[in-house]
Amino acid sequence: MAREEEDEEEQLAVDRHKEVDMFTSVRCLGYLSSINLLVAVCVGMYVRWEVTNEPMILVIFILGLFVLGIASILHYYFAMEKASLSLFHLWFGFLLGLLCLLNSPTLDSNVKELVANYLFLASVVMKTVWALTERICSSIHYKPVLLTSAELLELLGFGIASTTMPLHRSMAIIGLVVALGSLIVDLRMKSLLALPNLVSFALITSLAFFQALGITANPYVLGCYLGRLLCEPVLDVYFSGLGPIERWMPVLSHGKVWRRLSLLPLSLVELAFFVLAALKLGHLELWYLVIPGFCLFGLFWSVCHIILLITIWGFHTKLSECQKAWQAQRSSTRSLDRVMASRGIRHFCLISERLVFFSLLSTVILGAVSWQPSNGLFLSALLVVLPLESLAHGLFHELGSCLGGTCAGYALVIPTAYCSADGHPTLLPPEHVQQLNLRSTGMLNNVQRLFSHHMIQTFGCDYSTSGVTLEAVQTKLRNFLELCTEEGPRHDTYLIFYSGHTHKGTGAWVLAGGESLHLAQLLELWKEKNAGHYSRLILVLDTENSLPWVKEVRKVEGIHIAVQGAELFSTKMDPEAGDTPYLGDFTSEWVEFNCNPDSDTQWSEKGRTVTAVYGVSKRWSDYKLHLPTGNDVAKHWKTHFPKATYPMVHLANWCCGLNLFWLCSVCLRCFRRCKLAWFPPAVLDTGQGIKLVHS
Repeated sequence: MAREEEDEEEQLAVDRHKEVDMFTSVRCLGYLSSINLLVAVCVGMYVRWEVTNEPMILVIFILGLFVLGIASILHYYFAMEKASLSLFHLWFGFLLGLLCLLNSPTLDSNVKELVANYLFLASVVMKTVWALTERICSSIHYKPVLLTSAELLELLGFGIASTTMPLHRSMAIIGLVVALGSLIVDLRMKSLLALPNLVSFALITSLAFFQALGITANPYVLGCYLGRLLCEPVLDVYFSGLGPIERWMPVLSHGKVWRRLSLLPLSLVELAFFVLAALKLGHLELWYLVIPGFCLFGLFWSVCHIILLITIWGFHTKLSECQKAWQAQRSSTRSLDRVMASRGIRHFCLISERLVFFSLLSTVILGAVSWQPSNGLFLSALLVVLPLESLAHGLFHELGSCLGGTCAGYALVIPTAYCSADGHPTLLPPEHVQQLNLRSTGMLNNVQRLFSHHMIQTFGCDYSTSGVTLEAVQTKLRNFLELCTEEGPRHDTYLIFYSGHTHKGTGAWVLAGGESLHLAQLLELWKEKNAGHYSRLILVLDTENSLPWVKEVRKVEGIHIAVQGAELFSTKMDPEAGDTPYLGDFTSEWVEFNCNPDSDTQWSEKGRTVTAVYGVSKRWSDYKLHLPTGNDVAKHWKTHFPKATYPMVHLANWCCGLNLFWLCSVCLRCFRRCKLAWFPPAVLDTGQGIKLVHS
């Protein structure tokens, strides 16, 4: 035994040694890339001083070496790693900017310049291989961040280097640096249009931007600078395992004031782009096309971007409400995304995604109509605006896709009536009333815990000890099924909980006066209230005869309904052993299973006295969370936007109503139906946080 333990310890030590060797090798590759870059910068600066005899270059070069020495001292002698790395990245960004911009055709034939160029190329290749190896070996820990400090400082350094040039060139290059930073954030957030933005940035920068400024930039230095900054965000589009909410948390967690103040620079950038685009009107070669085209698409752009700013402002307002609710009800199991889902943010984002897409489209059209290949400021403004609007579109797209829908819940518990031989409810003996009332109260507490945990809007939890008439139940259910969200649309899911006595053969609810509520009657109510809508109904039954409804619902066509029931096996148990199941036992276990991620409930365990069973309608797998209809978009528009923008409603509805992949969706829908009918899972996730279970 002792020998086996020693062998295991030796094996663990060997494994740890291998992991350390792999990590060390990867880190060495990164250090080699930085050393290569340092040598390339030194050679490049020396060549420029040698060719131009400019003393300022020598001063900058010596000052750079001095700063590098200070950074090394701070790192190794004072353990100020962050400060040293900040100096390192800032100066490298500055020096790379100088080497890129202070380029001359006379350097092309210089052997030392050629060596420096190949060193720059080798540095970016090593950096890329290092980043790729880190991700393949899973030796990197992802954190939700927009820009790292290294990226920000290198961008700042390049921008400072541009100030050595005339003002109009410097402003254009600073705009290009801002566009690069926005593109990095766009890639890191995995926006839907991030990769097309990357392609457009590469094409415009390489083919038009520097030619418009009359600058012969060094392509090797520029490629090294862009490659080192972009390789990690591009790779993370595939390798990053952060979820949508985690990626966007730096934005979602900001305070109300900072988020709203962010609209100011966005508005200024958009306005600057429009003014620079209007300079196209001064080119009168094709005035008969330029002037009408700019007036038409400029008006379209203006309307779309007024809508964009109002949309972002409305989103910040809703997000602030969610943050307040989250902070007031914060717990270890309740996250911000669950609060956002319960507040209808998903529906708001689905509509806003369409509106932001039109803003982005209008920018592309206006940029094409006002294309100015000789205006560097216009090109840099276009490159800044595109990723910023892509980020807004990506945010609304991600939240609309990942957030759950809204849900409303109603509970009815009738504890003291049971079915006599003739089927009429009668009162229990007095000695059993107190015990049953305690169980019923515990049941209601569990249901309220479920509603609270999953942020379900509670319509009511009714508790009656004397029975309820059929008319009263139908009125209550009718009012419940008419319930809508604060924004106007119906809830995505309606959940009804019932515990009480039922008829043995049909599972119908036993009510006062000898009346009963059958499943067919409930379905008629549902079809009446849900006509023309896309909500779904979930019934949770803690009764002795729920199986008939579970079997019957599997035959239902045309609607989305599920029944979660339970079976009590009291005949197999010895009453004296104290294991006799009662109504409420299933609710307690099921709620614990749905509210506690660490629950150890085993529904498939043999010998259970309480088993779970569920059934879903034939089209349950076709259900998708409510998508905005034309009426929803129109209501949203009337609530948030001025009347002058109403014509955009029809355009948004028409474009977003096109379904180009209908054949694929039909095949996928048939596959899902067959899978759910033939191989129903033991645990069916409804997507609302609530899971249906089958023993």
